[in-house]
Amino acid sequence: MNDAPISCRSIAGDGAYITVTATVRPRDGRAEVKCSVPEAPDVARRMQAVVRLARHTEARFDSRAQVVLGLDRVPAPGERDWELAAVLADRMVRGLYQPSAPVVANGWSDAWHLGRVDGHALGTVPLGVLAGGADGLPHLGALNGHPDPAVGVSGARAWFPLVSGAGGDSLSWVEVHVRPSQADGEHEEARIVVPGADAALQARVRAVLVAARHYDGRGHGQWRTTVRFADERFQGGSFELALVMADRMARGRDFLPRGRLLATGQSSSWHAGQVENVDGVDAKCALLLREAGAGDRILLPRTWEPELAPGWRAQLKALGASVACVDRIGII
Repeated sequence: MNDAPISCRSIAGDGAYITVTATVRPRDGRAEVKCSVPEAPDVARRMQAVVRLARHTEARFDSRAQVVLGLDRVPAPGERDWELAAVLADRMVRGLYQPSAPVVANGWSDAWHLGRVDGHALGTVPLGVLAGGADGLPHLGALNGHPDPAVGVSGARAWFPLVSGAGGDSLSWVEVHVRPSQADGEHEEARIVVPGADAALQARVRAVLVAARHYDGRGHGQWRTTVRFADERFQGGSFELALVMADRMARGRDFLPRGRLLATGQSSSWHAGQVENVDGVDAKCALLLREAGAGDRILLPRTWEPELAPGWRAQLKALGASVACVDRIGII
């Protein structure tokens, strides 16, 4: 750990520098990453999500420290080249990346959780600037001469129906990425991050995965886990079965369907592997019928079986999709 503040700069769209400053302090029950950008809370939230996602590819993680990051000015709307500087500042202050000279870095990514750096927005890269992408830094492993960290990450996605009753019904998705992690006494919950989610959703995701892995008997202490949602702004717990199934598929503990896995269900007893009822059977079944395609596998709570509309299963079968009503998880 570096007790002194460190900084990493990036070249903004107007040609001026933007500076990321990072400090580290004992965590003492606080969030592992705190970000501050003057008068730009959305940028601060994005920075926190970027740093948390990029940490997924690290072999070890010390959860006892909190890193505090900040930008000295607000980036222009849509600018993302500061993201690489934020990731590097986070690693520098924790001693994971130790450059021999001050760093200027430009780069962005849509897959920080895989350690990938997709590109940069510089027209011409000035001498000495670390630029992300195929023509510069393609992945974070290259910082230390390591292989592409994405090779060690396994991921899976499952979809779940969201119904609002106001014509905005849609399928949403949850994605789980896991990376093998050394057992170092760290609590299971600390190994699971949900970038972009509020504290309540993070706590619920962690509780569900820890309990479901307890039932599985093979998941505890083995994985660093990153969970992403298409949109974190939803209510209710009907996403839980989709989350559990995405985690099981990512860890190789369940079969993969030919198409997508669509699921709805929750539980107060994931530690026992039980799947319990959720509301909205009619609206959700109508949505699933509209959205299902060939090869899709649909999982519903067993309590829904008597309530399914006549002919609904046959209609799905005609589309090439399959349905199972389940009361517990396992090899489904």
